[in-house]
Amino acid sequence: MAKHLDLEEQEQLDEIKHFWKQYGNLITWALIVILGAFAAWNGYQYWQRSQAAQASVMFDEIERAVQSGETARIDRVLADMKERFGSTAYAQQAGLLAAKAHYDKGNVDAASAALAWVAEKASDPGYQAVAKLRLAGILFEKKAYDEALKQVSGTFPKDFAGLVADRRGDILMVQGKKDEAKAEYEKAYKALDERVEYRRMVEVKLNALGVDPVAGQLKLATAENAGANK
Repeated sequence: MAKHLDLEEQEQLDEIKHFWKQYGNLITWALIVILGAFAAWNGYQYWQRSQAAQASVMFDEIERAVQSGETARIDRVLADMKERFGSTAYAQQAGLLAAKAHYDKGNVDAASAALAWVAEKASDPGYQAVAKLRLAGILFEKKAYDEALKQVSGTFPKDFAGLVADRRGDILMVQGKKDEAKAEYEKAYKALDERVEYRRMVEVKLNALGVDPVAGQLKLATAENAGANK
């Protein structure tokens, strides 16, 4: 009986040896890949946290420079952030903050450069949208209307749809394209939440073009209700 068990055990061992001889390397390499990926992911997470922590310190420094009005220091720290931590949200926020500081000081070119960098490099669509809207506003003031229009063309996050359409309407209006401007203002009015105060400003613009958006919405609602009751 013992010999019989020994033979069975030997057969099992032979099967295991054969299995590992055939598949052992494959399994080992698969485990190495899986464990390596896990280690890399943990390392990446640690790297991201480290980058964010260092970028946060530099952002605080930019905030202090803005409060004290040290524009040269703002530029120096922002340049360092772009080079070392350009992919972080802190760098993108710093770009927007620096742009505002320069604009308030009357340095429009420096403000435009900071906004252009955020618009081009930001990984967050929201920061990109803010930068493009602000840059379009500066270009609008400089009467660079075609360039301003380019900034508010293309795809934007849904939450910015109303503001983008309104800015396009302003640009088209000063270019004498009243029908196109009116269409953009109508888009803006529909996209903006009725609780947003700025919606009233869009309504005023439409009124100046002979459009009553409130009456139009009431008419549309009445027609929809009538259709639903049929």
